[in-house]
Amino acid sequence: MQTASNQFIPLEKITRPNLTTEEAAFFLNRQPQTLRAWACLEHGPIRPVRISGRLAWPLAGIRALLAGGEK
Repeated sequence: MQTASNQFIPLEKITRPNLTTEEAAFFLNRQPQTLRAWACLEHGPIRPVRISGRLAWPLAGIRALLAGGEK
């Protein structure tokens, strides 16, 4: 979710269960293509869910990873 100034809202304020690849990449300080590679090769620290052919990154997994652990 982006604000008008093209910045993402703070992670603490997000209530949706999943994030887009671009949002997840922003919070994890990675390029979106890195997350796509994690999904394709199935070797990243978190696994996305696929919804209608699109990647959705679990918010709980991202929060756990940023807190110092894996999901």
